[in-house]
Amino acid sequence: MTVLFFIQGEVKKLLLYGLDVKGKLHDKHTRCEHYHEERDIIAIKFKCCNTYYPCYKCHQEEADHPIKLWSKDEFSQKAILCGACGYELTIRDYVNGHSSCPKCKASFNPGCKYHNHLYFETNKKR
Repeated sequence: MTVLFFIQGEVKKLLLYGLDVKGKLHDKHTRCEHYHEERDIIAIKFKCCNTYYPCYKCHQEEADHPIKLWSKDEFSQKAILCGACGYELTIRDYVNGHSSCPKCKASFNPGCKYHNHLYFETNKKR
């Protein structure tokens, strides 16, 4: 079941398969104001607030706190939400090359990997 919550004509929250997604959403597949191409269909659970957002920009604009990175020891946590079917991937599965959902096979934007250092502990500088 998918439910959209509108505030002054803008989607502010999405209930997707029982999980809340916040941000400046464009549709029920977790696309947002910042990233809304066909394959921009993931949301990321932010460690700092345990809340799904489509991207770091949505978090920066909506949350009242800084982003806290998931440590490598926490990569077994489910923190990636497929906007097509609602399946939750582990961080490890996502950062180790899943460019599509293992459940529904929907393709994810391969360019998202260039932002991994904004969400997850990596060897790349922030």
